[in-house]
Amino acid sequence: MTTPLFTRRALCAMGAATLVTGLSGLIVPARAQGVAPTRSMRGGSNNYRPGAPIVERIGGGGFWMTGTVRRAGDGAPLAGQRIQVWAHTTEGHERDPQSHGATLSDAKGEFRLEMPQIVPAFGQPHGHLAYDSAEFKTVFLRPVMPSSSDTTLHADFVLEPA
Repeated sequence: MTTPLFTRRALCAMGAATLVTGLSGLIVPARAQGVAPTRSMRGGSNNYRPGAPIVERIGGGGFWMTGTVRRAGDGAPLAGQRIQVWAHTTEGHERDPQSHGATLSDAKGEFRLEMPQIVPAFGQPHGHLAYDSAEFKTVFLRPVMPSSSDTTLHADFVLEPA
């Protein structure tokens, strides 16, 4: 005697699941729903300089600031978004103009900007990043590095319309 591939109980369960979820779950690809916007961090706007120039690199480089820029709600990547970066580095203080620069996110919503090694300021190695264009609400971030010997720092922005 052969064992049936589906039992009556399994077929009933699959039918009920189809009624509850509908066929749309089988046809429409999965999407991120309800991705919350990034909130500005306390202290993130310290020494911010409106209109810092878009640059290929800040100073001599050697350290990478990386991240992503996505839209709140659906999580879609946002291309061409201006992200400003500044920090206390081996080449200058975070208040110095030469310690500031900006870059744009690419088609995947990713950004990278090379800069000098970040060093501790007020006991913490940290960077500052800002999204400050008119299309979305301004966000200031101040991520702290786990170690002052790290050579990268990553920050993600999820932006909501202005």
